[in-house]
Amino acid sequence: MLSVLLHSLRPTFDAIFSRLPFQYRWRLLCLQPLSFITYILKTAPFIFSAPFKVHYIPTRRPGCSVRAIIFHQPRLSDNRLRPLHLDVHGGAFLGGLAEYDAPFCQLLADGTGAVVVSTQYRCAPVHTFPAAHEDVEDVARWLLANAEEKLGADPELMTVSGFSAGANLALGISQQEGLRPPAKTAVKASVTFYAPVDLRLPPEAKPKPDNYPKRDPLGFFLPLLADSYANRQNLIRNASSPVLHPILAPAGKLPRDMCFIVAAVDILLHEQLAFTERLSKEIEAEGGARRLQRRVFEEGFHGWLELPAGVIDEKSRTEAFDTAVSFIKTTHKHHGFVL
Repeated sequence: MLSVLLHSLRPTFDAIFSRLPFQYRWRLLCLQPLSFITYILKTAPFIFSAPFKVHYIPTRRPGCSVRAIIFHQPRLSDNRLRPLHLDVHGGAFLGGLAEYDAPFCQLLADGTGAVVVSTQYRCAPVHTFPAAHEDVEDVARWLLANAEEKLGADPELMTVSGFSAGANLALGISQQEGLRPPAKTAVKASVTFYAPVDLRLPPEAKPKPDNYPKRDPLGFFLPLLADSYANRQNLIRNASSPVLHPILAPAGKLPRDMCFIVAAVDILLHEQLAFTERLSKEIEAEGGARRLQRRVFEEGFHGWLELPAGVIDEKSRTEAFDTAVSFIKTTHKHHGFVL
């Protein structure tokens, strides 16, 4: 709990002790109260009892690790290996906890029988691209290397998911060597929730849907959002990176099965629609062996699925999560695993 508390105060530490532009510093200080409240709300249900275990997974940085939580299902009585799933939380690349996605991870573990892992990663504006991608990639490779022995999971049946910034990271690491087709350990399926797939444009320049509020409720923080991780100063160098901008990735270098949960009241709507339409055409040209599903929630807005019960229509959350779980189960079935 102490580590979570310290992590929640990171905006203040970064604003005071890091060498950041002034435009980032004062916004981080303004973000601090929201960060603290969010962390408390997300971790409070697990203070006395949690359906997961905390694990620190080593990364490529000597002596460094990232915090992850593991929903470790018991071994099957017939000694079969369970599927493996990696989830990546959101937070605009600025922060967040593995517990952010705990309700979805628990639902997925119970519904599919998979060993589900939710991981944290280094965040902006102190850590810019590719820091977060490297951390999540390192976690994925550690999971594959230790899947059978330590987790009772199948390294050849790995799927991923992510919310917001985590969706970008999930699609990004799926393109890395050994994690993309045709490798045996390639990510077999991805489920993304309101994914930022094109960071070449700053948030304020993205096209807004017709039903978007005239006054952007997040406008105050826009300079801090995904733009700070994409590192605008190095954007020219990174502009052609399909890892940072999955919209540039060919279908053949992405998971075989892809599910996109899209919010209609979101500045990310246009890029997700353009991305999925292009992927659909490529998949059709290949003969349709791959599977792509897109579901647009007309009343959904960015981050709506992560809000507390009572704030949103629970029916929409149930539908979105059930769609995701069903999609992953179908992938498992295609690869021979039925719970």
